[in-house]
Amino acid sequence: MTDSKKVDPPVAVIAVEVAPRAKPTTYPALFAPVMEGREKRPLGEVFGLRNFGVNLTHIAPGGLSALRHAHAKQDELIYVLSGTALLSTDAGDATLTPGMCAGFRAGTGVSHQLINQGQEEFVYLEVGDRSDGDHVTYPNDDLVALYNNGVWQYLRKDGTSYTNPR
Repeated sequence: MTDSKKVDPPVAVIAVEVAPRAKPTTYPALFAPVMEGREKRPLGEVFGLRNFGVNLTHIAPGGLSALRHAHAKQDELIYVLSGTALLSTDAGDATLTPGMCAGFRAGTGVSHQLINQGQEEFVYLEVGDRSDGDHVTYPNDDLVALYNNGVWQYLRKDGTSYTNPR
């Protein structure tokens, strides 16, 4: 007989001790190499959060936060803990340093990404909601993402799937 006791989430943890995501990215294989140098520790999942996610994210020198993108439904906010990075957006660029934060309101169409152009690791907290029906556009890549029932689906801009050959 197996022990089926429910395990309650912890009350508190040491953030840097939370295991990094086993899979560094959910992007299709074609785009996965671009995410080398990024590590996310899913803090929200440790506590069983369902309405929003929180990641402790590390970007190595030369690395990116994500492909440049814009969400239709999911808001995002970042708070810089250490290092320096370029925040590149359609509305302009800014250098981010510790103590700064930036927010990305869903539905504006303004795409964004962080680029670590420095010599040291860039570390920040990333907070975002988990609204179903999100549609993410990637203006610089042949990619769109759809979020439904907790699952990301990636398609080419013509609507064909990356899991099926053309």
